[in-house]
Amino acid sequence: MLSYRHAFHAGNHADVLKHLIQVQIIDYLGQKDKPFWYIDTHAGAGAYSLTEGYATKTAEYVDGVARLWQRDDLPPAVARYLEVVRSINPDGELRHYPGSPWFAAETMNRSEKLRLFELHPSDFQLLGDCFADAGRRIKVEKNNGFEALKSILPPPPRRALVLIDPPYEDKGDYQRVVNAMQESLKRFATGTYAIWYPLLQRPEIKDMVAQLKALPCQSWLDVTLTVRTPSKEGFGMHGSGMFIVNPPWTLPATLNDTLPWLTTALAVDKGAWHSVEYRENS
Repeated sequence: MLSYRHAFHAGNHADVLKHLIQVQIIDYLGQKDKPFWYIDTHAGAGAYSLTEGYATKTAEYVDGVARLWQRDDLPPAVARYLEVVRSINPDGELRHYPGSPWFAAETMNRSEKLRLFELHPSDFQLLGDCFADAGRRIKVEKNNGFEALKSILPPPPRRALVLIDPPYEDKGDYQRVVNAMQESLKRFATGTYAIWYPLLQRPEIKDMVAQLKALPCQSWLDVTLTVRTPSKEGFGMHGSGMFIVNPPWTLPATLNDTLPWLTTALAVDKGAWHSVEYRENS
């Protein structure tokens, strides 16, 4: 299916959670004097306008990044996340929102490499335009990210953050995520993998997370942020989650410190809540 466009959802509560965590992981990996790659299986368009086009039709960013934009009481992890958002809005007005590849390119050392995969023809073109001047550092490929992982892992430096962020419009994506992780860990067991998923009233989500928790990995972290009470009709996304395989050891504590504040800041109703579950496998 090639109908999904992330521009409709740019800067919403799910993006806030996903990109805050992404920045924390990249900052941690960058502390070592060893190179690493960023690999994005569903990279999207790279950056999004919030004042024209798709984002204005739903304006989901209003209850996401816009709620944080003028706050002066930000926890350190939220402030760091907003540093990157401000880099694409240098005049201080919230007009643009960076996609995951932009967050990576902005926070990584300029010598680190990015490998970006996008199958949607329009978003692929926009992604290529976004990084047209990046040279060999950033490679954009029109390909199925799930399939691409088979050929790119392990990366030459043997260190990487792999972001897996499919649209889940096709229910088969839930099992594709599990299959991709099972295959990826065979090729690159020490990599850090960050898997975003929506919180919907679907059994496939619980099944996917249960299978991810059973993966043969050193450790995992499962984080969720709910901003509203699930609808009685069962429709709509009430929150999102990030499942991280081999996360930085510092990340659970950072999120335990940050998520209470962030949950309150992004809450739509009294159903807002968060969870942090971490496990090291023996």
